[in-house]
Amino acid sequence: MHPTYNSSVPASSDNENRSDPRHGRTLGLDVGSKRIGLAVSDLLGITAQGIETLHRQNKRLDFAQLEDVIRKYEVIEMVVGYPLRMSGAEGIQSEKMQRFAEELRQRFQLPVHLWDERLSSAQANRLLRETEMSIKRRGQVVDQMAAVLILQSWMDAKGS
Repeated sequence: MHPTYNSSVPASSDNENRSDPRHGRTLGLDVGSKRIGLAVSDLLGITAQGIETLHRQNKRLDFAQLEDVIRKYEVIEMVVGYPLRMSGAEGIQSEKMQRFAEELRQRFQLPVHLWDERLSSAQANRLLRETEMSIKRRGQVVDQMAAVLILQSWMDAKGS
């Protein structure tokens, strides 16, 4: 069965007690080829805040950096931006994110959710353009802002 957008990559059953949001945070990821924008929820799972952006090097180092973030923020589940075409169809990037989400689940033994990220980067750029921030600085935080938008959208949908 192929996961569709806004669906969960199932976690193994021995971790179901870890999905209680009162005991940890949710980590949002906007995964690109050069950077991974990150955001974490508050402990109640209501708001998302951007945290450091990871600059990708190789899979081993990327996962080691993610492991540090997961430990530091007491992450109990993750939401990965799922890039769909504007039509809603899956493409090559969607398949890559399905594989990446599965690797995260295997490596960290946490629930991983795929969430439609269409327009999150465009929205992040639009929001950042409305600030007085320099173009250079906007480029540095757009991935983080996209991760915030992905995570906040997922939490809002989950709460309704």
